[in-house]
Formats: sequence, structure tokens, C-alpha cells
Amino acid sequence: MGGDLGPAEVVAAIRLAQQQDANLGPIILVGDQAVLEPLLRQIGLPLGPSLSILHASEVVTMDDKPLMALKKKKDSSMVRAIELVKSGDAGVLVSCGNTGALMAGGTLRLRMMEGVNRPALAAVVPRKGGHFILIDAGANPEAKPEHLVHNAILGSHYCRVMLGIASPRIGLMTIGTEEGKGNALITETNEQLRRLGGLINYAGPIEGFHVFEDHVDVVVCDGFVGNIMLKSWESLAKFFSGTLRVELQANPLRAAGAFLSRGAFNALKERINPERYGGAPLLGLKGNILKAHGSSNRRAISSAIRAAGEILKADMNHRIEADIARANEILSAPIPEVAS
Repeated sequence: MGGDLGPAEVVAAIRLAQQQDANLGPIILVGDQAVLEPLLRQIGLPLGPSLSILHASEVVTMDDKPLMALKKKKDSSMVRAIELVKSGDAGVLVSCGNTGALMAGGTLRLRMMEGVNRPALAAVVPRKGGHFILIDAGANPEAKPEHLVHNAILGSHYCRVMLGIASPRIGLMTIGTEEGKGNALITETNEQLRRLGGLINYAGPIEGFHVFEDHVDVVVCDGFVGNIMLKSWESLAKFFSGTLRVELQANPLRAAGAFLSRGAFNALKERINPERYGGAPLLGLKGNILKAHGSSNRRAISSAIRAAGEILKADMNHRIEADIARANEILSAPIPEVAS
């Protein structure tokens, strides 16, 4: 109910997701029943085993203060949906609503996984020859080294699920790969990641020009840096698409060339389209939450719904907990002294 484009876009996304994936699990639409039922009738989606409504009389808006909204709007669609995940009646929550309220609600009601201190948002971003996982994309802007270490493990597991890479290469985002480059956070995180040995496939620190090359599969950073990176890429993708469209229509000769090359341009547009992977999971919780942009359209929301289905099939959280426990054990052990 809290997305910028309203519930009609969510209803359209459900139909699109069901058309694209015949094996998609049942969906519970949480919100105002009096609003949702007419939208479902208009689009021809029947209620039944594959689609049901859970009525919620309130909405957490984008302007609401997160903790205040959770406290005062207990019958909001967001709070009711989180409770569905907590009770086990739903496996994944997909939301376009208030990010702060969703993170606060997920953390307070679902709680953190054993051994994980802070949640992290993981986004799928295109690069040369494929895609990479960006983590954290905005959940925790003031991170400590242990948070970034956990991000590396969370991102590695999500990369296996979403991109099918058996041993993802992990890179730590910094301003230079030379020894001593970066701040104290990066220096200490780099040392801790190296201590993990074979628990993850750590490729070392990376710079900005490595990100869109086939260099690593997971880019680890704090939520402040990651959110700026993600939104800059999305803005740049839209800028290039718009500029290319204008330039190709500047004169008849260009328009003719564009017509002949339309297959290549359509393929490029599809590769860099942020809507292809419409949601970022909030990893590290005892439950699955997938956050989509507030401005998401039906295609982006549909992509998020289908990604939620993949997360459920992979049973990702149990595997993450085992690796987090092992990492914490390694890092809590004293560092062996080196003989002079």
C-alpha cells in the first residue's frame, strides 16, 4: 500500500509474475480489502489458493517516522506483513514502502540471525559479462569491521542463489589497492577478511574502476557508500538510455541506422535496466524481507516477487548462519604471534 505508484501497480505486478513463473508459490496481498478487491476484479485476477488478501486498515507512509509508525500503526499493511513472516504463514515479504520502517520492523520483530549484528541490503547490478552483488546498498551507513565481514558472507550466499556462482569472488570497496590506502574501517576489515581463509573467496580490496569489469562477483562496502553507488548507477543507466534515444532520432540517417541496429539497442537496454532485478533483500534477519524501490513499476515489483521465490527455494538462511558462526569463531581467536 505504501509504494509511490499505489496498489494498482502491485496488483498488475502480481499478474505479470504469475504469467512469467507458472511454479510461483501462493501470494498474500496485504492491505485495504475495499481498495484491493476492485483492483483485482478490474485486472481479472481471481482470489483463491494462489492469491489471497489479508486486510490491514492502516498504511505506513513515506513521511512517517519509522519507530513511531511501527508503534502507532499496528494494523498497517507493513506491520501485518512482517507478522506473517514471523509466524511462518509467509516465507518472504516484498515491500515498496518506507525503507526505515521496514528495516526497523524487520529487525525488531524478526530479530537478527545468531551472530549477526546488523542487517544489510544486497542489490544485483550489471557488469561486463554478467552481474555482481552490491552489499550493503543502504541498510547500515555507519558500519564497523565485523559488519563488513558479515556483509561479505551474506553477499556470497546471495550471489550463489541469484547468480548461480559456486565460489563468488569478494572485493572490498576502497579508494586504492596499495597498502595503507583507505580509512581505518577498510584497513581493519581487509585484515579480518584475510583471516577467514577458505571460508570465502576473498579477492582483496578493489577500486571504483574494478566494479563494472569482470573482476569480482560481490562488492562489499558500508551502507553509506553502497547506497550512493547504487543510486548513481541507476541514474546513469537512465541518463545513457535517454541520451541515446535523443541522439539516434536527431536526423533521418541516424534514425535509419538505429532501426537497423534495434536488436542490439534493445539487448543493451535490457542488460542495464534496473527493473530486471527489482528488489534488494534485507539479509541477516531470522526471516526474509525483500525491499523494492518506492518508485518501482509493475515490472520491477514482478522481478522482486520472482526473486523472493528463488530465495525460498534455496533455504539460504540456514547456510548463512553456519558460516557466520565459523567466521565469528575465527575472528575471536587470538592472532598467532610471528617470531622475530
